[in-house]
Amino acid sequence: MEAQALKAALEWYIDNGVDEAIMDEPLDRFAVAKTLNEKPVAEALRQETVGGQSVRPSYDKSMAAGAAQPLGASDARYEALKAAQAAGTLEELKAAIEAFEGLGLKKTASNMVFAAGNVQAPLMYIGDAPGADDDRGGIPFDGAQGRFLDVMFNAIDMRRDAEDSSKSLYLTNILNWRPPGGRTPAPGEIEVALPFIERHIQLVKPKILVFSGGLAAKALLGRSEGLSKLRKGWHEYLPQTEAYQGGAQPIPAIVTFPPSYLLKTPAQKRGAWADLLSIKERLSAL
Repeated sequence: MEAQALKAALEWYIDNGVDEAIMDEPLDRFAVAKTLNEKPVAEALRQETVGGQSVRPSYDKSMAAGAAQPLGASDARYEALKAAQAAGTLEELKAAIEAFEGLGLKKTASNMVFAAGNVQAPLMYIGDAPGADDDRGGIPFDGAQGRFLDVMFNAIDMRRDAEDSSKSLYLTNILNWRPPGGRTPAPGEIEVALPFIERHIQLVKPKILVFSGGLAAKALLGRSEGLSKLRKGWHEYLPQTEAYQGGAQPIPAIVTFPPSYLLKTPAQKRGAWADLLSIKERLSAL
């Protein structure tokens, strides 16, 4: 493969949030899912005999229908919206997310990862999903990526633990549970989680939003472009959840590279530094 083609492929992966290898060999998960769905029907139709007579169960169309039933994403989204709207404080929102059973990620994650930093901060930093260190400790942007993120913001005199709220950060993710193996979150998972993160934004009332990664940016801005294009300039965030749109005021938002990606791709640090300078300039104008 030529260098230009390799570069284009890498940019496509970055734009779609694919920044980590979780297996040594590729696996077609659509084929696996199809096999798993077909298995119950195949078992039901298998010919068996007892005493020379067939005891194969009669074919029931409900077997096939049941095998291919969707996971109830629309119901989960509705329940998520009800729970999020009922939360009047961050403590209530955290409890609602922890009690919510509509995301299977809850069953595979070690800990719920809610937020960190100063809730009075002017800047709310939102990533895609917790990493492995976050999952272990229950703290967003923990471990090596968190330390690197802290160094980045320290360079513009901002800290997640700053006593001066005007120089502090508030950190969270769209998803509060780590996907198994650190895989890229599925669109359905993002959709179900959207009412929670948008209620989170409503309760915090930040002056500036920073979206860390293409998935967070596309979900919260309602855009389809990749990370490379979304990084160009500032945006105005308005809720994507219809129930929150009435009377909503736009919030300035910028898109940047996730710290986990920058650790693996140092060549992009120059672009991340440009984003930080733009954030600093915007904050100074508040």
